[in-house]
Order: sequence, then C-alpha cells, then structure tokens
Amino acid sequence: MSLVRQMKDYRLTTAEILYHLPDHPSVLQSFIWQDLDIAPQYPVLHRFLDFWQRELDGNLHSVRVGSAKLIQPAKVRHTGTLLHLH
Repeated sequence: MSLVRQMKDYRLTTAEILYHLPDHPSVLQSFIWQDLDIAPQYPVLHRFLDFWQRELDGNLHSVRVGSAKLIQPAKVRHTGTLLHLH
C-alpha cells in the first residue's frame, strides 16, 4: 500500500506542531507528526489538524512542515580522487 501511494506522488511529510498546554496556556509544547502526504496541499495533515482543533484541548500555535520524495531517480556522481592499492 505504501509503495502504491509513493508512486502517486505521496511524500514523507513531517510536521512540528507547537501548541499551548491546556492547564498552562503560556507554555508551548512540541508534537512531531509524520505520514505520507501530497505536497503542497497536504490533505492528510489538514485532516489531522482539523481533528486536533475539534477534539483536543491544546490550542495550536504554529505548524512547520517539511517533505521529501522517497522514490527518486538514481543520482550518479564522479569522484575527484583515485586511489591505487598494491
């Protein structure tokens, strides 16, 4: 299932979610969320954040998102050094 999603341009997406603690609103807590999602719309992340706002007590402060393709074309590099062993 994961490979099929990756072939449809899903990417590994990581979000750092900062939120206010319910009992101490001036204190921020960090939560890391990770899943396969489609950039730049991020529908899976948006569903999670909608759930968070609807069901959890901690108010969101900010969300920082990063994503990377897992399936990429091969990369070829040439080295600048050649070593000979005898």
